[in-house]
Amino acid sequence: MHIVDFVSGSFAGACGMAVGYPMDTVKVRIQTQNQFTGVWQCTRATFTKEGVHGFFKGMSLPMTTISLTSSLVFGTYRNCLHCLSQARGGASNTKLDVFLSGLAAGTTQISIMSPGDIVKVRLQCQTESKKTAAVKPKYRGPVHCLLSIVKEEGILGLYRGALPLMLRDAPSFATYFLTYATICDWLTDGSEKRPSWSGVMLAGGVAGMAGWSIGTPMDVIKSRLQLDGMREQRRYKGFIHCVSETVRVEGAGVFFRSLGLNCVRAIPVNMVVFVTYEVLTGFLRADGADPAHVRFE
Repeated sequence: MHIVDFVSGSFAGACGMAVGYPMDTVKVRIQTQNQFTGVWQCTRATFTKEGVHGFFKGMSLPMTTISLTSSLVFGTYRNCLHCLSQARGGASNTKLDVFLSGLAAGTTQISIMSPGDIVKVRLQCQTESKKTAAVKPKYRGPVHCLLSIVKEEGILGLYRGALPLMLRDAPSFATYFLTYATICDWLTDGSEKRPSWSGVMLAGGVAGMAGWSIGTPMDVIKSRLQLDGMREQRRYKGFIHCVSETVRVEGAGVFFRSLGLNCVRAIPVNMVVFVTYEVLTGFLRADGADPAHVRFE
């Protein structure tokens, strides 16, 4: 088993979240609240009302969970690739192997990611300031939010939106890893050597954009289901009802409202993720083997 990939994946995910969290807050608010009409309007309104802190609401718990989920994603991906290669007698991995390994990685981490993600979304969309006396924030912090959800909605409340989360992450990570591996293979002319660091950053940035291009529609549904019932009566009866109501009221275009922001955010985030992953894995791997580059048959 490749243990090193779990360790380096954990640090890579945490670094990526730290870079992209402010834009993630803007993205979630645009997806779920009609008071925000665009990226710049949302950014200005958030900064004016809540200050810099408003962009980092609810970050502490997701930082912990993203370390665990990113560890699981990279570790599962690497070990699935190894198993598929061994099943064919140690042959080089194919593009289908990479796609299936990414699919498995994206699916595996849902059980850990969902509780942290719903806390993140609810705190990000809690626009009331603690200093405002008129309307007090419902949640005092990540732990209070987590406990409140369990108290009001039960343990299953932490998994509200888990289905669209899985439908987002499974194909997204499959596309993500396939894009990264394909670009690295192209940059090295199919050799086993590692791409240059500029190549790693290019491949990571493009892979991030490709993954979010696939995952954005389900990301919108996920966020709306997670936020539903936070203060007012619930609007959606479930996944299908949320999709149909969203299309009926706002049109199909709403599923891509935050696509541009997701792609912009994905570039620096995934540059950092893959550089961190490659550096740490190369440092920790005793045999000095290339940690993430896949040479196709």
